[in-house]
Amino acid sequence: GFYAFALYLWRLPSAFKLEHKSNITKMLSSAATFTISSVTRKLASVSFRRGFRATATVAADADLISAKVGVIDTDGRHEVWRDGIYDHDNEPKVKRRTGEFAPIEKLRGFVNYERNPEPYRRPLDRVADWGELNPVPGDELKHSATEMTVQSARCMDCGTPFCQTHTGCPVNNLIPEWNNLVYSGQWPDAIERLHKTNNFPEFTGRVCPAPCEGGCVAGLVDSPVTIKNIEYAIVDRAWRDGLITPRIPKQRTGMTVAVVGSGPAGLAAADQLNQMGHKVTVYERADRIGGLLMYGIPNMKLEKDTVQRRVNLLKEEGIEFVTNADIGKNVDVNEVKANYDAMCLTMGATKPRDLPIPGRELKGVHFAMVRL
Repeated sequence: GFYAFALYLWRLPSAFKLEHKSNITKMLSSAATFTISSVTRKLASVSFRRGFRATATVAADADLISAKVGVIDTDGRHEVWRDGIYDHDNEPKVKRRTGEFAPIEKLRGFVNYERNPEPYRRPLDRVADWGELNPVPGDELKHSATEMTVQSARCMDCGTPFCQTHTGCPVNNLIPEWNNLVYSGQWPDAIERLHKTNNFPEFTGRVCPAPCEGGCVAGLVDSPVTIKNIEYAIVDRAWRDGLITPRIPKQRTGMTVAVVGSGPAGLAAADQLNQMGHKVTVYERADRIGGLLMYGIPNMKLEKDTVQRRVNLLKEEGIEFVTNADIGKNVDVNEVKANYDAMCLTMGATKPRDLPIPGRELKGVHFAMVRL
């Protein structure tokens, strides 16, 4: 179109072209700009389609290759190979879905590596004790630092991380951020980012059903990132390395708050209020602090030593705990209201909900909380 227009102008009489030189120049410039813009958009569209097809082909090839080449070794981790005999400046090379060994990289991690969640302890070991399902440090099933780097490398750092939205994480954990920090080996920074939104990641990392993994974008085309494993790996390492220490407020407001109930909601509320500088006292009707964390969740999912460790930390930070205090029964609620500037109710429901369904009357059908 541009060349046809230019040819038309060239055939015009010379006198006419001289008389309207400035207008003709403007029209030619506009026509050229429009033509170049159109061609650029066309080329960009073609390039995008070619790139998309190439990416899809690579992903399909990777799936095909991974079906033939196993990347997980007999120890349950990505197969690792080191080049040479020297340890210095010799990063491990990890087996990719293509079958090649190469240094760990994040740009195409979700394509190169397979999802490999940390397994539970062996059943024959678990039946001999009341310990947690998760392997402890020193257990051969425990993922190595290299495997955790591989798994965090699968995080796509996508533009819209649904894992940390209301459809993924209820507390809006900054998941892509601490995944990237784990990949970079910055574990102290990872626990700092994790604590930004989560008061007790050692609890959620164990008992949360991980809706974040259901919202993982990588899960749309492949298996999601092992977010839950990475979360409790961060906090467990932080406890082990002494990175979690008492945070005693530098200034106190002089205000007092009574928190009724020491379950996860009560402990989180007490932690937040204490860090604001208020003096917090937590009342619990049971003989130990923790609510459902202590008496509702079985040991195999959450060791009680793990709960008590966090409670001890909260005590060191200045929070007071009163047990065997059933507000409204052996403790007068009016007395509590009179002695504190504010009262926070964080109580759970103690009355179970019955289900009027066929078979409910059969022998052996009980409310779960009675057994827990």
